[in-house]
Amino acid sequence: MPKNRIQLHVLAYDISMDPKRLVEVHRTVRQYGIPLQYSVFLIPGTPARITELLGELESIIDPKRDDIRVYPLPAAVDIVQIGRGADDTGLDLFAGNGHQLPPLIV
Repeated sequence: MPKNRIQLHVLAYDISMDPKRLVEVHRTVRQYGIPLQYSVFLIPGTPARITELLGELESIIDPKRDDIRVYPLPAAVDIVQIGRGADDTGLDLFAGNGHQLPPLIV
């Protein structure tokens, strides 16, 4: 993948029994992406931006107790949602033939 190409990623975390770390991780990830569920985020970003995010998170978490996973999504992705969604921004990231990313998080 080209270094400056934005790709969508799903980031999920499980922070073990520390409310302070949990809040700090949530606030950090929220700066980079859109919450899909309580601890699952959609993160658009270049490889450098994802590396930057992971570096910030690494300084927050306890690697022996916490778990953070990032899954890159393919360029053409079909997403199905059933029920209530966590995104109240009204953004349609998947309209048309490619990703339409909101300018504030690109």
